[in-house]
Amino acid sequence: MTIWVRQLEFYSVSVSFIGSSLMGSSMEYSSGDDTDKSDSEIEYEEKICEELRNGDHQYKVSDNAYTCPFCPNKKKRDFLYKELLQHAAGVGKCNSKKRTRKDKTNHLALAKYLENDVAADAGPSQQATIVNPLADHDRDEMFVWPWIGIVVNIPTVFKDGRSVGESGSKLRDQLARRGFNPTRVRPLWNYQGHSGTALVEFQKDWFGFNNAMSFEKAYEADQHGKRSWQAKTDFKSELYGWVARADDYNSDTILGENLRKIGDLRTISDIMEEETRKTQKLVGNLTNVIEAKKMHLLEMENKFKETENSLSQLMTEKDKLLQEYNDEIKKIQSSAQDHFQKIFNDHEKLKLQLETQKRELELRGHELAKRETHNENERRKLAEELEENAVKNCSLQAATNEQRKADEKVMKLAEEQKRQKENLHKKIIQLEKQLDAKQAVELEIEQLRGKLNVMRHMEDEDEGDLEVLEKVDSLLKSLREKEGELEDVLALNQTLVVQERNSNDELQDARKELVNGLKELSTNGQIGVKRMGELNSKPFQEAMKRKYNEVEADERATELCSLWEEYLRDPEWHPIKVVEIDGRHQAVIDEDDEKLKDLKNNYGDEVHDAVTSALTEINEYNPSGRYIISELWNYTEGRKATLQEGVVHMMNLWRTYKRKRGMD
Repeated sequence: MTIWVRQLEFYSVSVSFIGSSLMGSSMEYSSGDDTDKSDSEIEYEEKICEELRNGDHQYKVSDNAYTCPFCPNKKKRDFLYKELLQHAAGVGKCNSKKRTRKDKTNHLALAKYLENDVAADAGPSQQATIVNPLADHDRDEMFVWPWIGIVVNIPTVFKDGRSVGESGSKLRDQLARRGFNPTRVRPLWNYQGHSGTALVEFQKDWFGFNNAMSFEKAYEADQHGKRSWQAKTDFKSELYGWVARADDYNSDTILGENLRKIGDLRTISDIMEEETRKTQKLVGNLTNVIEAKKMHLLEMENKFKETENSLSQLMTEKDKLLQEYNDEIKKIQSSAQDHFQKIFNDHEKLKLQLETQKRELELRGHELAKRETHNENERRKLAEELEENAVKNCSLQAATNEQRKADEKVMKLAEEQKRQKENLHKKIIQLEKQLDAKQAVELEIEQLRGKLNVMRHMEDEDEGDLEVLEKVDSLLKSLREKEGELEDVLALNQTLVVQERNSNDELQDARKELVNGLKELSTNGQIGVKRMGELNSKPFQEAMKRKYNEVEADERATELCSLWEEYLRDPEWHPIKVVEIDGRHQAVIDEDDEKLKDLKNNYGDEVHDAVTSALTEINEYNPSGRYIISELWNYTEGRKATLQEGVVHMMNLWRTYKRKRGMD
């Protein structure tokens, strides 16, 4: 009988649910979803509802304005009661992976709280909208069925000979976040590619119709409806949307072709009449079933009463026989119990004695086993400690030897660099002296050549003067000696130049080895290795966090950073210009470059400064190859570190490491 009663209750509830769905009930967010929830999620949902009742979450802005307390601050906006309920139910039911389970549960709890606790406080106009979504619409107006919205002016780009635009799923997620809850978005394509238009499909019920009309009104409120689109104005860059009607369905455009493929033209009255006929038919069938079940229930109740009377008589007889049997058993048990009690007492005494002796033997056995185990553990620990000490001693000895060798090597390198620097300084001084001597010799040679020319001229005028001839010979001899000295100076100068070049090569090799060594050490000190031309990704992440949520921000920042790294390596992109500053030509960033201007306008000064800083370093250190190079850097003073500073820093690191190993 209980089973039939539950079935009747189920049919009654089904009839009530069908009737309420015709009136545009807003409880769709909860139907069919509770069966998929775990107990923990149901408890969490109740907890959020209780917090909303206690005022822990702010959802009301004014008497007629509401806000969602579970959406990020950058996405918060004011809702009407109906819009907030629609938004909460849509997010709670959406299948997007970008919404976490916790976020969906929060929105479901908000929708439940709004429906059960806040509906009475909503304004009369909002309650009327919630109860009947068809109140403001002409029921003879022709719509495309199922309900379909139209979005035009979708941005497209020309790529590989075709127009390419955003995917339908991305546009669907955008509309879902605005609370319109579309089921699908179909971008329309033609032979040229993406047409810049799309069809937005909604649910086939009145809740879907309400979402479609909210979609249309939202675009009309922003002056982006159908009338604004058809108006002859200047260039339009944003999206325009409306609900498909008869003129769209019958048009010869790509919109009309696709609408005729997937839908039909029907009035609201036709749809309501069809649903009414279906509902009446279903209600009639259910009524017949209920009547048949009621008749069957009456038959079952009569049979139940007859069976209940016969069972009552049998139970009375059974109780009487059972009472007589129990009295007889009690007498037998009473006599047997006395006999067994005596035997049991004797056995208990013996059992206690045996258990006491057994317990004493077990305690002694446990103590002996513990002592044996303790001794074995102590021997094992002692052996392990001896082995560990031996391994540590070997490791410490090896580390000490390696450290001593490294200290000696670094000291030798420092002394050698110091000695080479001193020798190079001496050679430079000597080279300067030789250069002065060379210039003096060249001057004397020129003077001698002048005197010689004068003497030769005098010789031509006075050929018989013996004294003049002797002066000429003396000058020629001095000239040859000075030319020999000049050749010696030039040879010495060439030798010093070669030695200086070799010393510079050795210094560069030592600098490279020092850079490679510091790369392997993770230090945060004054001296380190800096990758010149490397793009700092932190400003990109901060810029993306201001536009997207945390999950999307990391992906967007990585993509944008990778794109600008490719721009920096592109030799065809060179936003550097040479200008004259204080009489000197210098290379500076071209602020009029289109890419840099777009980057600054779209993502801010921090991202722009990060790109220009990397570009400046590449132009300074590697303008031809345009790839990242490592440089020894003084982070405190913000300049290129000297070799001496790098060696001193390395020595300090070794001393610190040596002290730590000594303390260990």
